[in-house]
Amino acid sequence: MSAFWHFDAMKMNFVSYYRVSTEKQGLQGNGIEAQKQAVARYLASMDCELVGTFEEVESGANNKRPQLAAAIQMAKSKKAVLVIAKLDRLSRNASFLLALQDAKVDFCCCDMPHADPLSIGIIALLAQRERQLISERTMAGLAVAKQRGVVLGNPNPEKSLRKAVQANIKRKQEFAAAALKSIREIQSTGVETLTRIADCMNKRGEKTPRGGTWTATAVKRVLECVA
Repeated sequence: MSAFWHFDAMKMNFVSYYRVSTEKQGLQGNGIEAQKQAVARYLASMDCELVGTFEEVESGANNKRPQLAAAIQMAKSKKAVLVIAKLDRLSRNASFLLALQDAKVDFCCCDMPHADPLSIGIIALLAQRERQLISERTMAGLAVAKQRGVVLGNPNPEKSLRKAVQANIKRKQEFAAAALKSIREIQSTGVETLTRIADCMNKRGEKTPRGGTWTATAVKRVLECVA
C-alpha cells in the first residue's frame, strides 16, 4: 500500500516540505505561510503527527535541494509521508518527480490528495512542457524586442531597489502603527504578556500583515518597530 494515493485509518506520521523560488520570497516569507496553512488544513482532518518540517529557497528547475533531501531522509527513517501544498512546489521537472516516486518515498499533494501515480506523472510531464514553452516564448519575445532596438533590463537597478526597500519599510511601519493601537487597547485591560496579547488579537479577528494569526513574536516585532 502506498500512502501516495491512499491512507489507512491508523495514525500516520508526516514530514512537510515548503519551497519558494526566489531569495526575496524566502526572506519575506511570501508563499511559505500559504503553503503551511494548506498543509495544516489537510492534516487537520486526520489522526496524524507532523514529525518534521523543512523549508527551502530554490528554483523549481534545480533538482539539487538539500532541504528536500533531508525531508526525504527523515520520511524514510520515520516511515512518514512527505506532504507538500502543491505539486509545483516539488518540481516542474517530470524526470525528477518520477525519480522521487521510484525512490519509494510516499508523498502527497494537498491540492490533489486523491491523485494516483499515473495521473501525477502525466501532470508532471504537462507542467514540464509548459515550463519549456514559457521559456521559449520569453526568449522569442526578447529577441524581437532586441531587433527593434528596445533596451532590455532596468537602466537604474540600484535606484529601483532602494525605492522597493523604502516602500516595504513604509508598509511595515504603517501596519505596525495600526496594530499598535489595538495592542495598546488590550494592554489597557491589564493584559501584559506577549502570548496573551497575541491571543487577544486573534480573538478580535486581527490579522498579521500576511493574513495569518498572531503570535508572541509578531506582537514583539510590532512593539520593536514603533519603539
